[in-house]
Amino acid sequence: MPRGERPQPFDDDALVRPDGLTIRRLRRGLGLSRAGLSQHIERRSLESTGRAETVSRNVLQHVEEANERVPYATLCLIALGLDCNPVELLAPVL
Repeated sequence: MPRGERPQPFDDDALVRPDGLTIRRLRRGLGLSRAGLSQHIERRSLESTGRAETVSRNVLQHVEEANERVPYATLCLIALGLDCNPVELLAPVL
């Protein structure tokens, strides 16, 4: 970064590629179905922010099965439901 330049804040709308296998492994480790994880995300979101946000089962399926890119904000919601850091859910860059 050039001297004197400030780092830019991360954009919640920026698309990121999650590691679907990691998400599936963590979800199953918690004994949750995709629908169960979706409900768990909603509860955790309500507890932590006062707003009930969730991720649909269809989005979870696409993420797990095809590593579909999602907005960073969605990855953060999935991480909230899995009780982990969002960075742990990112696919490795090759």
